[in-house]
Amino acid sequence: MDRETLKNVAKAAHLAFSDEELDRYGRELEGILGLFDELDGAPEGEGYGVTPTVADGVMRDDVPGIHMDPYGLLRDMMTYEGYVRGPRLL
Repeated sequence: MDRETLKNVAKAAHLAFSDEELDRYGRELEGILGLFDELDGAPEGEGYGVTPTVADGVMRDDVPGIHMDPYGLLRDMMTYEGYVRGPRLL
């Protein structure tokens, strides 16, 4: 990675590097970016997602229902016409 790009990234991240650190981090970032280039060249697998195992039937059915009384929750809060009031934002 060239020095100017590295300086701009460091400035955006509010970091200050010496010339020696710029050289070292530039070489290290070039190596990391080279590894990403190798990954781009890897063949794509078909039929596989995040995990190579099939996960069928592991979810339970969603049954809608009210577990708490909404009016009971609002009873002890500061409300205005059914809305919860919060602090004013500046």
